[in-house]
Amino acid sequence: MEIEVEQSKLAKALGVVSRVAAGSRTTLPVLNNVLIRVDEGKVSLTTTNLDMAVVDYLPVASSKNGVVTVPAKLLAEFVANLPKGEKVQIRAEGTKVTTVAGKYSSTVNGTPADDFPELPGIDEEKAVRFKIGVDEFKVGINQVNIATSNDMTRPALTGVYFNTFENALYIAATDGYRLAERKFIEKVQAEVAAIVPASSLSEVMRSISDEVEEIEILFDETQVRFRLGEIEITSKLIDGSFPDYRQLIPKKMEQEIVLDRNELVRVTKLAALFAREVGGSVTCETRKEKGTFAVAAIANEFGENDSEIEAEVLEDAKVTLNSKFLIDAINALEETKLTFGISGKLSPVLIRNEKSQKYTHIIMPLKV
Repeated sequence: MEIEVEQSKLAKALGVVSRVAAGSRTTLPVLNNVLIRVDEGKVSLTTTNLDMAVVDYLPVASSKNGVVTVPAKLLAEFVANLPKGEKVQIRAEGTKVTTVAGKYSSTVNGTPADDFPELPGIDEEKAVRFKIGVDEFKVGINQVNIATSNDMTRPALTGVYFNTFENALYIAATDGYRLAERKFIEKVQAEVAAIVPASSLSEVMRSISDEVEEIEILFDETQVRFRLGEIEITSKLIDGSFPDYRQLIPKKMEQEIVLDRNELVRVTKLAALFAREVGGSVTCETRKEKGTFAVAAIANEFGENDSEIEAEVLEDAKVTLNSKFLIDAINALEETKLTFGISGKLSPVLIRNEKSQKYTHIIMPLKV
């Protein structure tokens, strides 16, 4: 096996695939390796941790057929430190892999490709397929990923739920305390209901380069594949049932107050400084007589904070929320104005952009 490729292209590809190599956590050492395969001029770099696999198809100047695996992070770091602009040659004789760039060379002990696990395929003819622009993909995933759970005893909540509803594709996530939903693609023909691990989506986000304009998403019954330019990331789906979350979205709020997003972030952060002693809880309150919306916190040791924003309010209402959850929700919005839906101290809060209805964020109140 032999390839010749520009240093920057090789370094970029190895940087992407080496992140998925299993590392010290695995009991299967070959999962620390990258599989380099050359087949009739087509060169692929592949890594897997058995839950997720990434393949980067590498454009090369020249090549000879063959296949080998080598330690992914070692090769990635070596190539990254070579001079930019150099041509890099990688040659494999048996399991000895030599990398040469000008005056720099290294020989690494690889392993036979037979030891590398065979990756399960996706039947692309039968798969459910969607396409979405990169900007829309990034916005949507960032907006819902914040609401995923880290509780591995409830695996369905550690992922993002891709689901079709009324001829549109939605994505949603919840950790039991908050819920985020985004209308992802306006009009779709196919139907899907699948939970994608949040960690896999984070890897897709990190792998998007400036050259990619569109992302293709393919689902079968057990896997999902994201195709972004020359990179393919395939992940197992989470086996479980996602909550019927649409029942949790309030149909109507007692009042929806229009607020400046930056102002609300500011007053919430100020209150959060005093809320550290009380688990981050802040009280959001509408004050009809003053015509204000207030965010307050009391810390017995340090004192208290109460900040107000002028707003058109219909009646007095109060609710206590986790300040981090509130800040996360506000920061996820795209518009300068938002609507803050409030119905009392025991009812969930609903936060949306003032104009666009694509994104919905719900925060459950704290009982105090």
